[in-house]
Amino acid sequence: MSKGLSLFEKRRRRNRTALKARAGGKPRLSVHRSGKHIYAQVIDDTAGRTVASASTLVGHDGNTANAEAATAVGRRVAEAAVAAGVTRVVFDRGGFLFHGRVKALAEAAREAGLEF
Repeated sequence: MSKGLSLFEKRRRRNRTALKARAGGKPRLSVHRSGKHIYAQVIDDTAGRTVASASTLVGHDGNTANAEAATAVGRRVAEAAVAAGVTRVVFDRGGFLFHGRVKALAEAAREAGLEF
């Protein structure tokens, strides 16, 4: 039985609280990373809807658990968001460290037109 929150959950809550304070109504680019896949969504919290999403589940080539796959997901989610009219977002890394696949996804999204 757990006596409290895990370190991951504490990091996730701390990060989410900080970015909601500075979001200023901008949508957030939320990232989730698992052992095999990486997922990204642009979420408009004021309207309560997902503007754009991408993952390695659909349209991946080869290995899905590496930085190249994360780069492709970042590029796809940014292109979908720009097509939906969103160019400025806040980056929600959840409880994940800004390193490796998460960093590769963020850099690809920036290169593809998202500003954060």
